[in-house]
Amino acid sequence: MRRALSPISIGVVLVLAALIALLAYGLSSNEPDRSVEQSLSRGEPKEAPGLELPRLSGTGTGSLADYRGKVVVLNVWASWCKPCRDESPLLQRWHDRMTSRGGTVLGVDVLDVDSDARDFVREFKLTYPQLRDGDGRVLEDYGVIQYPETFVIDRGGRIVAVQRGPVDDNFMRERVAPLLREGA
Repeated sequence: MRRALSPISIGVVLVLAALIALLAYGLSSNEPDRSVEQSLSRGEPKEAPGLELPRLSGTGTGSLADYRGKVVVLNVWASWCKPCRDESPLLQRWHDRMTSRGGTVLGVDVLDVDSDARDFVREFKLTYPQLRDGDGRVLEDYGVIQYPETFVIDRGGRIVAVQRGPVDDNFMRERVAPLLREGA
């Protein structure tokens, strides 16, 4: 004789199934956006997402569109990030080289304490423009999951290279320098 499942057993099974489905959805929807890497792997630059944020200096806003026609090295950082501290002098050196050739480094401080971020800029004597993303919107728009992350944007506003983690001179020579020679 076959025994039917009780309503409580059926309820428990349904609740467990719903929890597993919710967990699977949560895990899949929290995956970072990797469309930049996918586009670049196909040899297709991706249009850089629009970006308008307050300036770290506290005066007005700045936008990626302000740099249209320039090569932009968009660097996402935080003051408490050790690799960010390590790469800052290199980014400043490259910014100094790039400015006369139609390029700039553009820093975006994310999810950080304002005063700590400004202290960071002072400590490393950073002169390149700095924006502040207090709520982390850039994390979603650019698929950022760690610090630092750097996006190389060509004169047409397209992402042509990305570095998840700190950049070095080799990356800058290979990915940025050729763009500075084009149309400068």
